[in-house]
Amino acid sequence: MRQIININKDWAFSKLDGNNQVEQINVPHTWNAIDGTDGGNDYWRGQSSYRKLLDVPALDENEELYLEVNGANSTSKVVLNGKELAEHKGGYSTYRVNLTEELKNGNSLEILVDNTPNNEVYPQQADFTFYGGLYRNVNLIKVNKAHFALNYYGGTGIALTPVVLEDGKGELQVAAYTQNAQNGDTVTVCIKDAKGNTVACQTGTIQNNQVSFNIPIENIHLWDGVEDPYLYTADATLSRGEDKLDELAIRVGFRTFEIDPEKGFILNGHPYQLIGTARHQDWENLGNALEDQHHETDMAILKEMGTNTIRGAHYQHDQKWYDLADENGLIMWAEIPYISSHMANEAANENTKEQMRELVIQNYNHPSIFVWGLSNEITIAGESEDLLKNHQELNDLVHELDPTRKTVMAHVSMLRTDSPLVSLPDATSYNHYFGWYTGKIEDNDAWFDDFHAKYPNIPIGISEFGADANPKYHSEKPGRGDYTEDYQAIYHEHMLKMVTERPWIWAMHVWNGFD
Repeated sequence: MRQIININKDWAFSKLDGNNQVEQINVPHTWNAIDGTDGGNDYWRGQSSYRKLLDVPALDENEELYLEVNGANSTSKVVLNGKELAEHKGGYSTYRVNLTEELKNGNSLEILVDNTPNNEVYPQQADFTFYGGLYRNVNLIKVNKAHFALNYYGGTGIALTPVVLEDGKGELQVAAYTQNAQNGDTVTVCIKDAKGNTVACQTGTIQNNQVSFNIPIENIHLWDGVEDPYLYTADATLSRGEDKLDELAIRVGFRTFEIDPEKGFILNGHPYQLIGTARHQDWENLGNALEDQHHETDMAILKEMGTNTIRGAHYQHDQKWYDLADENGLIMWAEIPYISSHMANEAANENTKEQMRELVIQNYNHPSIFVWGLSNEITIAGESEDLLKNHQELNDLVHELDPTRKTVMAHVSMLRTDSPLVSLPDATSYNHYFGWYTGKIEDNDAWFDDFHAKYPNIPIGISEFGADANPKYHSEKPGRGDYTEDYQAIYHEHMLKMVTERPWIWAMHVWNGFD
């Protein structure tokens, strides 16, 4: 059966900068924890090495061992016993490497991680730190040779689609993918309610390492946002006769939604205007090397302030974060780090698609995710035919991978509203800072009213807005650009009133959840 062994402890870390200094560290780790959070924008970018001797569990002839890397920014290579086994281009997603064939008595593992600027792997230009490091959990996964697929874009090997039917009924559509299974092996999925009671089971037979079937469920309990984030658990078992080969437990939620250009966001048939923030996954002096408690603290703060939605800026976040969103009922906007400046070459275009495949496939089962973000402020350097074509292909790819959710883009404020990019995704949002960088707060009202009048069939939202402030600064006559807490309060109070008076604004996301 599957065994997950965490190997976060006791790595030998060294920057490959010619100084030959070796430091004993534990992961999560980033070498930019200090210089990447001090505001200087002069943080070190280069290649570093993480080495350790592997304590390998005993394997019999019917077992395999995988390395699972949950986040290494931004390009990384896995080297086992001096042999390079894999290279991964993208710093925010999970990838796995089969180590089995290269194991011997005494194993040395090295992961080379590189955040050097290049023209191929996104992001390369943005207003946040591209922390270098092995900054999420690293695991070994011991499995039977026949197992749920571990080598397909870092996913679970099972795609579960909850469907809400009429009269309180539902069904769970199961698509399972395996490796090394035999025709005739079976996959059984049993659904348990929140109390652990089994409510339905179904079994399908493997053919060519895959199987699909539907499980009907009576009296479904809806996942209903922050009011009632109800979760079921699907226990999936791969078997050969009476022998169990692999098992997974995956949580799912049943819900329906629409993004209507006139009615706004609709959850389970009722209006549910999305009001929340964006969120970066970093802390001062920790960078992006966060532990579970840091994600839990962020979520608690956002829940306390009344958030019902989160935009995961500007990349794929840790699985812990999506789990917390599932549990707390927050509507998630998940996006790839395709941001600020389009790199017009085929390798870079393919990298956007590769990162999108990983984002969607790894996070398909999370009920909190409702929209997939194609890009953020990508036209800062201008529009082009190559940029448009790549977005069209990305949009088509997302709909192919996941026809159940919507696509969205976050546009830079200056983008012309008649750009084909505005109508390309299923829903659109703008990053507007009227009343801070330019103009008056009331310009927000006028802009959105004008857009809605001109384009009544395009769902419109606000993907970023805000006014900087220092809580120590106050004024009897607060105004734009003064950095007072008083002006920030006036700004947000106005924006909240403006949006709630316009239910057709499907979502508003404050920039940023945490400075």
